[in-house]
Order: sequence, then structure tokens, then C-alpha cells
Amino acid sequence: MGNFLAGKVVAVTGAGRGIGRAVALAAAAEGARVVVNDYGVSVDGVSPTSEVAEGVVKEIEAAGGEAVAVADDVSTMAGGQRVVDAAVSAYGRIDGVVCVAGILRERMLFNMTEEEWDPVVATHLKGTFTVFRAASAVMRKQGAGTLIGFTSGNHQGSVSQANYSAAKGGVISLVRSAALGLHRYGVTANAVAPVARTRMSAGVPTELAEMGEPEDVAALVVYLLSDPAREHGVTGQVYTVAGAKIAVWAQPRELRSAYADGSWTPERIAEVLPGSVGVDPMPMLERVEAMRRAAAEGSRPNA
Repeated sequence: MGNFLAGKVVAVTGAGRGIGRAVALAAAAEGARVVVNDYGVSVDGVSPTSEVAEGVVKEIEAAGGEAVAVADDVSTMAGGQRVVDAAVSAYGRIDGVVCVAGILRERMLFNMTEEEWDPVVATHLKGTFTVFRAASAVMRKQGAGTLIGFTSGNHQGSVSQANYSAAKGGVISLVRSAALGLHRYGVTANAVAPVARTRMSAGVPTELAEMGEPEDVAALVVYLLSDPAREHGVTGQVYTVAGAKIAVWAQPRELRSAYADGSWTPERIAEVLPGSVGVDPMPMLERVEAMRRAAAEGSRPNA
């Protein structure tokens, strides 16, 4: 057992399998007392079971750590609140929450149904909000705490996961809003975009050149939960971790601008915009084209 998170209480959603489980185990190994949340559903969000959360608690206890299980659906306000309440009830405080829980329901945008959109956005985005909401109320009174949301490189867009991409983009904006709104109370907020072998990454249609394991992601999360991260002012950031690589994403900002003499007209915009303002090329479009060419050739492209 280490002591990087000694004395801290951390709740992890989606902690029954994959990255969430690795985060829960790593936090416990570094001295944190852990609330293990997992609704226990399959990748598409059906067939819930409490056994997966309880199994991770047993692993933590067998290694000498402390943990409690909460098999609740964090896409509901009551579910998110119970995760935080369990931490406060069992251990008297909440120092960090890590929102990993997520599901997938893939479909092209023109075929996507409401039943495929709503649960994905609810689990990823609302599920992060419900836990952030409950935890931030406690952390504000404590004068300290850390919120960590899980996003994805697919926040840039996706061919067949508009629901997932929209939710992951929302998580980034939620994290930045939390960082801004809670800074005065000593609470930090960051996002992690993992690239790791999990149930959810198994169907990625490209050979990823940079791919890690859940344990790589867990190491970064433990750092973000720690006092050294707070002391270095790490907040409002989005980090990718892919095996040996850690990268930080740029903050959104304007690239170029142009000004009109008087009011803009469509004709004047047509004259000015292409040359003066232009476009910011989408890296994902290049990948999509590479995938299309590879499919035509019967191969699988690298990404």
C-alpha cells in the first residue's frame, strides 16, 4: 500500500470493470478509502447487477484497503446523490469523485433513435453532473475537493457515435464550468480522455497506434486526485493518456477574425470569410477519409 492519497475519500463511478475498476484499485492502493459505484450494466446499458461493484470492494479489502459498494444508476439525481451520501456516511467526507460510468449505442446520425440518444447522454453527461452536483456541495463546505470527468478523443466528432461524442464534449464544458465556478472554494476539476483496452474500446474500427492499459489511466487519475496536483494549480484541463503518452488539450480560443465597415451582408461575408477568417481543418475528417479508402481496399487503417 502506498500513501499518495492517504486520508482521502474517493468515489468512482463505473468502477466495476475496466478503467473505473483500475482507478478504484489504484486509489485504494495509495491509501484512499473508496466508494465503488457501478450499476453493473452491459456495454449498451442493459441488465444491471450489483455483483460487479461488490466484487471490486472485496478485491480492495483483500489487499488491506477500505471500500463500500453503491450499485446505483448515476443518470438519476437520486443515484448521484447516493454515491456521495455513501462516502459521507461511511467516512465523514468526500475528497474526490471520478466519473467513468458510460455506455455505447452506435448508430449513424440519420438512423439514430431517441432510445439510442437519451440513455447515452444521460449516463455520460448527466451521470457526471449528478455526481459533481452532489459532491461539490460537500466540497464547497470543506473548502477542498477534486472533480474528475471522463471524456474521449471522440469529443472532436464521430461517424457513428453522435450521441457519445456530444456527451463527451458536454463533459469537457461541464468540467471547465466546474473549474471556474468552484475555484474560489478550493475545488479543482479536470477531464481525462483515455485510450486503453476496455470493453468499450474493443469495437474501434481502426488500429490505434497509441494504446494503453486501464492501469496507465489510473496512474494519471491518482495524480489528479492528489495534493501535488492541487499545489501545482491543475484545474480546468483535459488530459489524454495513451500508454506511455500523456498530452494536454488546448483551451478553446478564437483563431482569426475579420471586421466589417458597418453591417455584414451575405455577399460581403462571401468575399471576406474564405481569405481572411478561413477554416480550422478537422483532423477527424482526414481519419474518416483514410477509413473509407481502407474499407474500399479491404484493409484496416491506423489512427
